[in-house]
Amino acid sequence: MMKTLFRISVLAALLPLATQAAEYTQVDVKQSAINFSYQQMGVAMDGKFNEFTSTLKFDPAKPAEGKAVFDVALASIDAGTEEANGEVAGKDWFNTAAFPQAHFESGAIKALGDNKFEVSGKLTIKGKTIDVVVPSSFKEEGEKGIFAGSFTIRRGDFAIGEGSWSTFDIVANDIQVKFTITANQQ
Repeated sequence: MMKTLFRISVLAALLPLATQAAEYTQVDVKQSAINFSYQQMGVAMDGKFNEFTSTLKFDPAKPAEGKAVFDVALASIDAGTEEANGEVAGKDWFNTAAFPQAHFESGAIKALGDNKFEVSGKLTIKGKTIDVVVPSSFKEEGEKGIFAGSFTIRRGDFAIGEGSWSTFDIVANDIQVKFTITANQQ
């Protein structure tokens, strides 16, 4: 009898938590950002991408079942000036005429505790696909879920900067990608 009462008490205590779980599927692009930073001639530089589309499915109670797909319009880059934007859209850099999008697709989401997650997936830029691990945090604010994180790619792995730009003496090889993604519940 005591065991049964204990089990009922535990289930009753957990029930409110289970009903609060929600699935986040609708990315609010206007409240989201994909930024990047790098070094050029030893000086820190920042930029962002203004357009992307996504498919998201995330339930904080079942993170392993989650899925994320992002397509970033590379021509939407803001590297600080119109001249820089035109240069990086060109053939030696992103070659947006031939490769208009970067694509990320998650393969696994692993809970690390304390609202931290590790998202493993594949990132494709300029036709080259590389496995990446993206550390991310998640917090709920009302009916919104906010994902934030950063990871580093090496531009040489994707041939971003070809010809005379393929060395790393002027523009560093490491590019840090930083994101904040706001999503609404289903």
